[in-house]
Formats: sequence, C-alpha cells, structure tokens
Amino acid sequence: MKVLRNVEEALEFTKGNYQKSVGLVPTMGFLHAGHKSLIDEARKNNEIVVVSIFVNPTQFGPGEDYEAYPRDEERDFKLCEEAGVDAVFTPDPKEFYQNHKTYVTIEDLKDNLCGKTRPIHFRGVLTVLTKLFHIFKPTNAYFGRKDAQQFLIVKKAVEDLNFGINIVPCPIKREEDGLAISSRNVYLSEEERKAAPILHKALEKGRAAIKKGMKAEDLIKIIVDEIKTEKLSDIEYVQVVDTKEIKDVDVIDGDVLVALAVRFGKTRLIDNFFYEVWDV
Repeated sequence: MKVLRNVEEALEFTKGNYQKSVGLVPTMGFLHAGHKSLIDEARKNNEIVVVSIFVNPTQFGPGEDYEAYPRDEERDFKLCEEAGVDAVFTPDPKEFYQNHKTYVTIEDLKDNLCGKTRPIHFRGVLTVLTKLFHIFKPTNAYFGRKDAQQFLIVKKAVEDLNFGINIVPCPIKREEDGLAISSRNVYLSEEERKAAPILHKALEKGRAAIKKGMKAEDLIKIIVDEIKTEKLSDIEYVQVVDTKEIKDVDVIDGDVLVALAVRFGKTRLIDNFFYEVWDV
C-alpha cells in the first residue's frame, strides 16, 4: 500500500494507473466499520482503490470541532492495508490549500437541513471533493447514506459539472443497539452513549408509520415525541424533504428523505432514512 503525502505524489500515482478503474473513498480518517464497508464495496468493483484521509479544514465553521476531531493515522493505515487498499492520500492542509482562492459551491440544496446551521460546510465538502476528483480521476466514488444531504449534493454537483464519475451510495452501518456508526460517537459520555440510540428508535417508529398521502408534520411529530422521551436529547431539526431539491414537503406524495440532527451534550449526531413511494 502506497502512502501519498502530497499532491505531486498523488498525481504521479494517478499517471501510473491511467486507464484502470479507480474507486475513491473520501474520508476524514478515524476509520470505523462504516468506512470499511465503503472500502469493501470499492474493492469489489475497481482495479485500484484509493482512500483519502484528510480532516478538511474548509468544511468546518468557527467554533466547530476541527482541532478536536479524532485522528489515529496508525490505526487508519492498518485498516486500509488489511482491506486491500492500493493507496492512501493524506496531505498536509497547508500544502493542499496553499494560497487557495477557488471554492466550489451549489445553489439551494445547501440551504436546508445541516446547511442552515453550517453555512460554509458544503462549500468545503465540494471544494475538497473537486480537488480529489481531479487528482485521482476515479471511475467510482463511495459515500455513506448517513450523510444523506452530502450524498445528494455531491451527486448533483457531479452531474452538473460533468465529472463523469459514478457516485455510489452505501448503507448506513449501525452498532448493535441501532446507533449509526460515526467518528464523533467517541465524544459521547457513557450516559449520552446509552441515550443516543433513541434516534434510530424514533426513525424506525417513523418508518413504520410513513405512507403516501401522510402529512409531513404528523410524521415529524411521531419522531420528535419519541426523541423527547430521552431527556439528554436536544433536537436541532427533524425534517421531511424531497430528494431532488432538498426542500420541505407538506404531504408525502413522492420520494422523500426523513432526516434529523440531535445533540447529546456537545456532540451533534445525524441520522435518516429514505422513503421511496414506488417501494410500497
């Protein structure tokens, strides 16, 4: 497994693998079973697998957890090597963004859900991904459905900008008690960790109740009421949005994303499910 520490090394690696199918798994490191599932999917379907490990400063706003974000390079490298990754790209932010003046953004889709409280987040996400896509020229890029708004935004940006990359969504990986696996789960205190599975429980209650023609506010109430049974929860949002424009819907009459963000202490967790009317 090659470790690529800068853009020059990465470009040289790409040149040497021109015309091969490349699967890219973009991550911020502190890899877990969710990341491993993305890597495994990439390994099944590509000749070359590249994992980027980069805590991207441009997607963190003031007062967010950039400096505190968990990092463990040695463990990450071990997981990648055991999973058969061909190359890991882990650049220094100062070199990667040297005298950087250009950013990539998207209209409308960034303004709802997480974008309401993290206004620069998706600009940072699209900028780093654009750079990674240009450097590695992947055939396929793999994203977890836990970051559902990110997946929808990236898919649209790739379509709009004609990248010619297949964006592959992968299922949410969960702990045995239902909590979505996340690098930020390590921030939870013991008491908060016991409380956090209420999110999955609430979403499953919503999933059982959802049906075509239902008012979104009625579905939201079911989910919110369940979350509020856990006193440590602090709801940022529970919303039902369409999967094209990421706008709130009044009545569920098409495919929707049911998404939430909830804090336990200082830790902000997200989770969701997609409802596709043709499935029922």
